[in-house]
Amino acid sequence: MRIAGAPISWGVSEVPGWGRQLPAARVLQEMREIGLTATEFGPDGFLPANGAAAKNILHKEQLVAVGGFVPVVLHGPHPTVDFDRFVAAGADTVVLAAATGLDGYDTRPELDESGWTRALATLDALHAAARARGLTAVLHPHAGTMVERPEEVHRVLTGSRIALCLDTGHLLIGGTDPAELAERFGDRIAHVHAKDVDAKLAAEVREGRRAFTDAVRAGMFRPIGDGDVDFARVAAALHRHGYDGWWVLEQDTILTGDPADPHPADQVRRSADRLRAILSSVVR
Repeated sequence: MRIAGAPISWGVSEVPGWGRQLPAARVLQEMREIGLTATEFGPDGFLPANGAAAKNILHKEQLVAVGGFVPVVLHGPHPTVDFDRFVAAGADTVVLAAATGLDGYDTRPELDESGWTRALATLDALHAAARARGLTAVLHPHAGTMVERPEEVHRVLTGSRIALCLDTGHLLIGGTDPAELAERFGDRIAHVHAKDVDAKLAAEVREGRRAFTDAVRAGMFRPIGDGDVDFARVAAALHRHGYDGWWVLEQDTILTGDPADPHPADQVRRSADRLRAILSSVVR
């Protein structure tokens, strides 16, 4: 089972003012203790920008690099991605998000037709550039980005060649049933971010009644099995499509420093145990 971790589950985020940022040494040690075998890079500064140096740090913790989350303004002029870092780190997956150009994920503009034309062309160019380096680029539908809603996900699927990151939580927030997407388009899914979500809070974000960050702070993202995502159905669908990629445990978390904060490692461990059970039952 290719189950990895992500620093955001420990509250480590690229968003300014997100919350308490835990040190990499603690996060990586706890990943290993939970039994995870790999991690995504996390935001700038969490691991060294030099891929070989990052690889060495992970090796000491008996982890490998999956890849990383890279917000890119796809509709802007000539965006670039540092693929060399991924190759040097031994990673295989570049997780792109259609960034708005604004900080955070609480507001977003709308793309016009010329913006969509540029974005889709850029996705195809990045897809080809990644393949040329032996990497897989995926587009991550994400709340507060230019690709969030079902019609936007469909436009990427029909208008570009890039594969998708199936983020079970962000898809549900945007209004897409992740299990249905996995059933219909499992052959286009090359990476999974596995998180559960409270559907009530997700609906409040989708309908504009609550800001994304506020919903995260209120506990919108949950350990697997504590929310409303049908993981058994997702896993079964991807198994039928022959999915053999990573399952990255990624529960967006904001830490306040309050002693009452849930312990991140406890929540990730719960998700890991439940995901292992679900995947075992699917392949049995």
